Amino acid sequence: MRYPYEVNPKELSVELLSWWAKNKRNFPWRETRDPYKILISEVLLHRTRAEQVVPVYKQFVNKFPTIGDLSAAKLDEISEILKPLGLHWRTKLLSQAVNLIMKEYGGRIPSTKAELELLPGIGPYISSAIMCFAFGYTEPILDTNTVRIIGRVLGVKITDQSRRSKLFQELSESTLDKKNPREFNYALIDLGALACIPKEPLCSICPLNCMCDYGLHRLGRNLPSL
Repeated sequence: MRYPYEVNPKELSVELLSWWAKNKRNFPWRETRDPYKILISEVLLHRTRAEQVVPVYKQFVNKFPTIGDLSAAKLDEISEILKPLGLHWRTKLLSQAVNLIMKEYGGRIPSTKAELELLPGIGPYISSAIMCFAFGYTEPILDTNTVRIIGRVLGVKITDQSRRSKLFQELSESTLDKKNPREFNYALIDLGALACIPKEPLCSICPLNCMCDYGLHRLGRNLPSL
C-alpha cells in the first residue's frame, strides 16, 4: 500500500535522533532500565503530564524501591503518595498488579506483552512501553502524540481510533529504528510534546519538516520526488 508520501526510515531516524540529542527532555525514569521502575512510571504517566509525575515518581520509588516493598505496602500508603496526581483507581490496580506479579512470577516483571496485559491496569500502550524501555524490544509506542506524528509525516488521516488500529501499528513498525528503538521512541514522544503539537505545530523547527507531508504543505513546499 502506498501513502501520499513515503519516507526512508533510516533518514527519518537520523534526523529525529540528531534533533533529540539537543532537545531531549530529562526525566528520572529515563535513566533506568529497571522493569519495576518503568512499570511504575508508565502507570503514573497515564493521562498525566510528565512534569507533574516527576516529584511523585521520585517519592514513590524512594518509599517503595522494589516490587517486594510495594507488595507489602498498605493501600493508604500508596494512595497518600499518588494523591497529587488524581486518578485514584491507580492505587488499587497497582497493588493488585504487583501482588499478582509476586504470586505468579516470583516478583519478576513479565517480559512478554501477553503476560503484561494480563496484569490489572496494563493495556497495550503500557505493555509496549515496558517491552521497549525496560527490555529493549523493537516495540512501537502508539499514543495520540506518536500517531499524530506518523499520520502527518505519511499523509494518513488520523482518527480517534488510530492508535488502536492495525494500520497505524504497521506504519509505526515500518518507521521504527530497529537498532535504537528506545531512543527513537523517546525522541518521537518528545517531538510530539515540543514541536509536533496538536494545534499550531511548530513545523518550521521540526527536524522532519523536509520529509513530512503535512509540514511540507503547511510550509508551502513541494513534496520531494520519490
